[in-house]
Amino acid sequence: MEKLILKKIYEKIELGEKVAMTTLTSICGSTPGKKGAFMAIFEDGSTYGTIGGGKLEYEVIKKSLEYIEKCENAEFTYKVDDKGELDTGCGGEIKGFIKIFVPSHKLIIAGAGHIALHLHKLSSMINLHTVVIDEREELLNKENFCYANELIVGKADEVLKQYSINKNTYIVIVGSNHKNDTLVLESVINSDASYIGMIGSKGKVSHILKGLIEKGISRDKIKKVYAPIGIDIASEKPEEIALGILSEIALVKNNGSLNHMKDIKNIEY
Repeated sequence: MEKLILKKIYEKIELGEKVAMTTLTSICGSTPGKKGAFMAIFEDGSTYGTIGGGKLEYEVIKKSLEYIEKCENAEFTYKVDDKGELDTGCGGEIKGFIKIFVPSHKLIIAGAGHIALHLHKLSSMINLHTVVIDEREELLNKENFCYANELIVGKADEVLKQYSINKNTYIVIVGSNHKNDTLVLESVINSDASYIGMIGSKGKVSHILKGLIEKGISRDKIKKVYAPIGIDIASEKPEEIALGILSEIALVKNNGSLNHMKDIKNIEY
């Protein structure tokens, strides 16, 4: 049973969902659960496993959902006698720990050119799990991309058709030519990624997006593509273009407003 609980936790994290694992760490007297018992609580309120059932489990599930929302770990103590919070008549005390698992945010860079070099360095600074994909082995190596978590040699569109993509995934398409970028965009446009961006001139982007519409891709899906990519920081330097791209990703990830802080705070002077 324990292996199955851990397997369920892993599966939910891979889908981009937060999970609470609740463990009973201390038992005193007569209690409904045993020390070491643990269970998983998921974002939608469903559970797997048990720590003893009854009112205790109900209260712990409720508390776990609160801490899933906060993304914080927590400890708990319950008296399980007729004078305690749970009023079960068992005559004991239970202590436990709620561990919250938060899936990592992942940046996938399709292409290993100059912008990708700078982008992968910047992404490591904000703790994004960074994946770089390119079929050019002479470019895609640990020497060039020393800050990347994963380097995958292969055609990006084919790799991404098999790669796990969820709502915590951000995809940047900065390939070597129109054809490859079109194939990559087509392979991910129906995915659950929270961000899909593609580099290119106005003409290139228009040509590619019109082509996808002709293939039956809905306009609603097309509208979600950030192309041309990045925030306008009025620069042609690869490192500054990369900064504009990562700023746009952070804006989407954090539900930012794209306003100056001085205007938001409205400081009086």
